[in-house]
Amino acid sequence: MANQTRRNVSSARREARRGLLGEVRRKEPIPDKLYFRIGEVARLTGVQPYILRYWESEFPLLQPKKSGTGQRLYRKRDIEIILNVKELLYDLRYTIAGARRRLQEEVEPADLLEQVRRIREGLEALGTLLDRS
Repeated sequence: MANQTRRNVSSARREARRGLLGEVRRKEPIPDKLYFRIGEVARLTGVQPYILRYWESEFPLLQPKKSGTGQRLYRKRDIEIILNVKELLYDLRYTIAGARRRLQEEVEPADLLEQVRRIREGLEALGTLLDRS
């Protein structure tokens, strides 16, 4: 009986370390702010700040700006990437390398080229309008 209790406590500690216990899937929207500090991001995502700093070194897409004092300033897009990484690592059990590959596959160069084309067309239309006036 004591052995069974020890096993339950041990697995509960492992799950708590991973951030799986006491956390409900995020359904509320991310607040509408320009920048978030690392403490706010940790509360919003359920990921410890030291893990967020480590993920910055492992995932090139995750590069928060830094203030003049060196404070990390995350954007809404960074938080979405963090939630995606968390799901890949904790829920889907990807390795760091596998999650990195998966994220890079999601950012298709064709999508970027299409965005650049649309921006160029918009700028040309603006230029035409300015020439008329």
